[in-house]
Amino acid sequence: MEHTRRHVLSLLSAAGLTAVLPHAGAAAAGGPPEPGAYGRLLANAVDVLAGTAASNSRPETGPKLAAVSRAAVAHLADMDAADMGAASADGVFAGLPLGTDDAALNTTFRRLYEIALATRTPGLGPLPGHPDGDAVRARVVDALALLHERWYGDQAGGYYGNWFHWEIGISTSATATLLLLADELADQRPELTRAYLASMDAYLRNGKDGDVDLDSRFHTGANLADITANRMLQGALLGGTDGDARIRKALEDQLTVYATVDPYAPRHGVTDGHYADGSFLQHASVAYTGSYGRALLTRAVLTLKVLDGTGYADTDALVPVVHRWVADGFAPLVFEGWMMEAVKGRAVSREADGYADTATVAEAVTDLSAYARGERAAALRGYVRHLHAASHAPPDPARFTSPLTVVRHADVLADDSVPAADLNSPARSTAFNAMDRTVHRRPGYAFALARSSERISRYEYMSGENLLPWFQGDGAHHLYLAGQDQSASYGVDHLATVSPYRLAGVTAPVERRSSVPELYGKPYYDNPGHPLGFTASSESQNTYVYFPRGTAAHSGGAVLGAYGTAALVQSDDVAYAERALLPEDFTVYRNATATKSWFLLDDEIVVLAAGVGDLAGRAVTTTVDARTAPPGDRLELTGATADGDDWAGTGTGRLRWLRYANATRGTAVGYAFLGSAPARTVTGRTSPPTGLGTCPPVTVTLEAVTRSRRVVRTANPDTPVTRQVFDAHFRQEPGARPAAYAYALVPHATEAALRAYGGGGSGGDGRGGRGPLEVLANSPRLQAVRHSGLGLTGVNSFAAGGHRVAGLRLDGPASVLVREAGGRGGGGGGDRVTVAAADPTTRRDRVAVLLAGRRLTLVSADPGVRCRRVAGGTLLRFPTRHAYGRSFTATLRET
Repeated sequence: MEHTRRHVLSLLSAAGLTAVLPHAGAAAAGGPPEPGAYGRLLANAVDVLAGTAASNSRPETGPKLAAVSRAAVAHLADMDAADMGAASADGVFAGLPLGTDDAALNTTFRRLYEIALATRTPGLGPLPGHPDGDAVRARVVDALALLHERWYGDQAGGYYGNWFHWEIGISTSATATLLLLADELADQRPELTRAYLASMDAYLRNGKDGDVDLDSRFHTGANLADITANRMLQGALLGGTDGDARIRKALEDQLTVYATVDPYAPRHGVTDGHYADGSFLQHASVAYTGSYGRALLTRAVLTLKVLDGTGYADTDALVPVVHRWVADGFAPLVFEGWMMEAVKGRAVSREADGYADTATVAEAVTDLSAYARGERAAALRGYVRHLHAASHAPPDPARFTSPLTVVRHADVLADDSVPAADLNSPARSTAFNAMDRTVHRRPGYAFALARSSERISRYEYMSGENLLPWFQGDGAHHLYLAGQDQSASYGVDHLATVSPYRLAGVTAPVERRSSVPELYGKPYYDNPGHPLGFTASSESQNTYVYFPRGTAAHSGGAVLGAYGTAALVQSDDVAYAERALLPEDFTVYRNATATKSWFLLDDEIVVLAAGVGDLAGRAVTTTVDARTAPPGDRLELTGATADGDDWAGTGTGRLRWLRYANATRGTAVGYAFLGSAPARTVTGRTSPPTGLGTCPPVTVTLEAVTRSRRVVRTANPDTPVTRQVFDAHFRQEPGARPAAYAYALVPHATEAALRAYGGGGSGGDGRGGRGPLEVLANSPRLQAVRHSGLGLTGVNSFAAGGHRVAGLRLDGPASVLVREAGGRGGGGGGDRVTVAAADPTTRRDRVAVLLAGRRLTLVSADPGVRCRRVAGGTLLRFPTRHAYGRSFTATLRET
């Protein structure tokens, strides 16, 4: 077990701060700074950015150093083209005019940093065409002075456009440049560093008195880590007592990000950050591990590196916290080196793919492993090796920030004493209920499900990114197959070519929606005079435009070992629900209705949907799956009808099963249509159906689609991409009664395996045909399945009142899994029963499950679970109060 001070950061109590900040008391008492502490911090930072003579002499850093040189030479050419004399009016670099474009100013500062970096990188030598390094550095110093004088130092004229550029982006590049050129600045313009520090303080307009404000919605999560990392470096530049105080204050502020978020008592009202179940949120309600989460991970590891040996913090105490982020938060979301789209927010529309996303994780974990010890260090090194070995596009060290990391990465890969090993077990089901995501993994595939609720946004749109997002949180899924180049199936080209109304797993009304720029002529809704005050960065913009939440509470699921279930009540977003409060020219969209369950097994993902329809009388589609492939791949569609006839190709029919196969890549996905009819409701209690009907008609399409990548993001190049797009979907005509569907996704299915499902419930006996699956109930009140081979029963109840199914009695909304020992993979004798339960609404104090007619004795249980015999059987009570969707498990035996 870890020492207490290693765990205290999970809540970051006052004692926790004392443990991490061993010198905080002396600083508070006004004591002098540790001799050489901020000098060591500065030296660490320069080494991280530029490398050392030792690291840069290694052959592995050659490509990295070459990339640094190429970037600097290209930027210097643009400086030459701008002509510094004329640049006093236009800018520093050709093609980047300054004065009204904050993005151009941000890029200008970044380019100056990259030039400075090249001149301070040991072993790089003179830049081609620029043999005098001193002259190049002097040129950068002059450019910094010019920028501050004309385009940055006047705070009254600055701060236009994106707040991020002014508070984070520009400060990050400017601070790093000041670090690299500290000696030159001291000699040539000794006043400039302090002038920049004062200006950077002044641009923290969402802060307080030129510093971080922990109560500001802008100073949270990854953004807070960015700001405080910059301020630590700025403190080292400032030096003396003032600089020391800035470092300590910035570190103390940053440490709040390491705390596990308690959703029932958020500190400073902040819900951004890591949760106990591994979830990560940014912008209060966006599932964001794959973008902002990566940024936070990078900054946290940077803190470890720059504070090393300074005495400002016990960095050993931080390592277990960051390790938990990686193991519980990142690793489940990375499949064979690919970061899953469901946690990327608006970044899902960018050209950088899932392999590039994971490269930054590999970079951070490489460095983290250097600060870990024992088994933790070995596990992290093994994971770095795994990411390299398992990825179709392994991380490119030339793109790492630091040459030191390049060397560490090479050493880890060369160390055969540490086997490559994923931090996931081969079979794992993870309920990220705090961010409404579910990930289910098996050796041959990974399934990622995106949900939403009144707690979590249905999507994120912002700044012209992710233009067509409307249904991405309505049960959309990605099914990744092992051994594949995932960029051929997913990524930005998948998003651009698949219809936004027919994303895999989504129920959507048939209508044409418009993007925000189409609706309002700009990337946001502008109406500052309205009582809600719509401006680019206003809270109203966030609430109703950028990342609107749903309006239903029910979104969650349970996990039992490596199996899981998830449930969702599809809802309107908050903009539609509160349309009476909004301006007349604000466009809102009404959603379709559906109640859905996913049962996550070994060979199948079973999906039940009920109450599928539209209160506005529109046509509705429910998409079983949508897959894409490059235009040259040979695709085959085969199946069987409900009558037993063979099916091939596209069209509409009542199908028993369907198989999509990519013969070029050797992959396949099967779809077993199980069919269902609504369960009967008697005196407020839900009972199983008396029989299951045939599946409604399924429409199968396959077409070549060509669209520009710009259709999903305005900043993408206008590059046309072509993909073969397959989908299978149900369609309800306008005014149709609510429908129910039941089907299973079967990764890598053969035709023989699909035939074994026997047409689901087409026999009308409620037994699911000859296959292992039995649909027990499928209504808006109750959905349940049984898998006979696994001895597993899964139940999701959605309504108040009693529910009876498969020998279970539940009260109110719940997610429950029950497994009888002796099923495939169950192990042990046949007298054991394991039950897992969770509250998918996060509102209930307890969930009760009665195993009817059974006399059972409790063997083991999670803390707080209660078991007792009652007249009708054995009653379990699970303590779900303030559990935020967490599963509780109990194992019992027959007596």
